[in-house]
Amino acid sequence: MDVNSGSGPASRERLPGYVFRPYRGHDDHDAMAGVRLGCAQRDRADARSVVEGIPTAAEIAEASAKLDDPSQNQVLVEHNGGVVGYSTIRWWQERDGTWLYLHRGYLLPEHRGQGIGSAMLNWAESRIRQLVQQHGTTQTAVFGANAMASEQDATALLLETGYRRVFSLVELELADLRQLPDGKPLPAGIRIDAVDPSNYRAAWKTVVDSYADAASTQKWTFESFLATADPTCWRAAWDGGSMAGVALCSIRRHDPTVGEVEELSIWAESRRLGLGRALLLDGLRCLRKHGAKTARLYTGTANPQRSYDLYESVGFRRQNEYARYRKPVAA
Repeated sequence: MDVNSGSGPASRERLPGYVFRPYRGHDDHDAMAGVRLGCAQRDRADARSVVEGIPTAAEIAEASAKLDDPSQNQVLVEHNGGVVGYSTIRWWQERDGTWLYLHRGYLLPEHRGQGIGSAMLNWAESRIRQLVQQHGTTQTAVFGANAMASEQDATALLLETGYRRVFSLVELELADLRQLPDGKPLPAGIRIDAVDPSNYRAAWKTVVDSYADAASTQKWTFESFLATADPTCWRAAWDGGSMAGVALCSIRRHDPTVGEVEELSIWAESRRLGLGRALLLDGLRCLRKHGAKTARLYTGTANPQRSYDLYESVGFRRQNEYARYRKPVAA
């Protein structure tokens, strides 16, 4: 793989001294982590983010191991023998049947403005077109790309090359778990308990059904739910014998001082009863008990259930916005 050949935007004449090469495994992880750290100040990356932080070499190794054929779907950019950027491709089917092919690139600030970022994007789109042909997903495939609102360079490049923003996530932080507000009495007949294994499927279904109208979300199987289950701080609200809602909270594996509210879902017929607030506070108290000092979560900016207001009422404050971009895959 050498995108420095040919006559396109990544030709040797236009990018002297730069070489695109395949990911080689373990020996690349430190250099890739160095790229992410080198981008952090310019792009105002948040090291504690639960959406997209500043990964260590070990975290990059873990993410790379989950890629399908990483040597073909991850490319590194070298300049004078040193790694200055890299791009990654992954894909999945969304709830509405769309196949999303997501590419994400990182380039050290001092190497921007010379066409390198455009060449990285061109490599990703070219590789995705190959994958679409191999997978037979031409009719339902789209390019996807992510960028934080604070990533001005990446945002400008995506907009210039025909991408449009389809939705955004906003990340919130509760800075001090010692400062939780008091709860309010629950309606008669409602109780909140831990989630035991016999209720995992009900908890999964509660979350999945809450996304029924959200087309641009990844399918989530019960098997994948179980594979990442960390139930210590999961909480469920019960109305008699029926589950009315869940809060899935967990301690961040790579930073145990940070808790995360992964999901907060209430059945439609049980909303406006205070269950969301009660579940959230109970989950946060559990995170605090298990050593977390702060908590993070993210939600859609156009959330129809106005969960943003709920989170702010408990003490969460906005940190950053993460835009999701899409573009049709041209024939």
